[in-house]
Amino acid sequence: MTLEILTSDALPLKHGFFTRRGGASSGVFSGLNCGQGSSDQTEIVAINRARVADAMGVAPDRLLGVHQVHSAKAVTVDAPLADKPRADAIVTATPGLALSVLTADCQPVLFADPAAGVIGAAHAGWRGALEGVLHATVDAMEALGAQRGNITAVIGPSISQRAYEVGPEFMDSFMAEDPDYARYFIGGEGDRMMFDLPGFGLNRLRAAGVGHAEWTRHCTFSDAARFYSYRRTTHAKEADYGRLIAAITL
Repeated sequence: MTLEILTSDALPLKHGFFTRRGGASSGVFSGLNCGQGSSDQTEIVAINRARVADAMGVAPDRLLGVHQVHSAKAVTVDAPLADKPRADAIVTATPGLALSVLTADCQPVLFADPAAGVIGAAHAGWRGALEGVLHATVDAMEALGAQRGNITAVIGPSISQRAYEVGPEFMDSFMAEDPDYARYFIGGEGDRMMFDLPGFGLNRLRAAGVGHAEWTRHCTFSDAARFYSYRRTTHAKEADYGRLIAAITL
């Protein structure tokens, strides 16, 4: 099966939100699992990542990522990394590098200021988005010469509001930051609420001053044939789950 790569017309540079289709993994990881931290076979994950690198037009060692920790930290790179830094966003102005993030319900966000030749990629779960990882990505891009108003940011496949049930303590974390964030929650069963992660991500991107922000409107939880989902795996009581990859290059 060939790779399935979702793209956005808003990003004029080579990029892709890869679905799980076209990979070498099997079992619960069936498809294009690119998660080196998963319990999938190391050599199979390497094959999957090499396929992604080839699709992006770079060598496998130039498909770069970070050790994601749900933080608000962004790092700047200009060469392949010996070790992955603990962070949740990565930016560069160096051609020939492909920046990537891994997700399985959280938001993969790809950034570009083509005029300045600066790109970025961020992993934005609820905690990272709330704590400022998207702002940090834009700040790091600006430090490389990007202009906020020229940056386009696209959120890829993420868990949608209809599938993201949370408890009152979760909502309290947002209300403590800004009572206006209540608009990203709607009522669920009992004391449960439904959280709009992509809507909140778009809010944070616009607050950071990007010129254009959009979501591809794909829900990871709702489409098992195309996407991995941590929450779906948890509901199914499966032992582990695959990780989707999103990447961009100059």
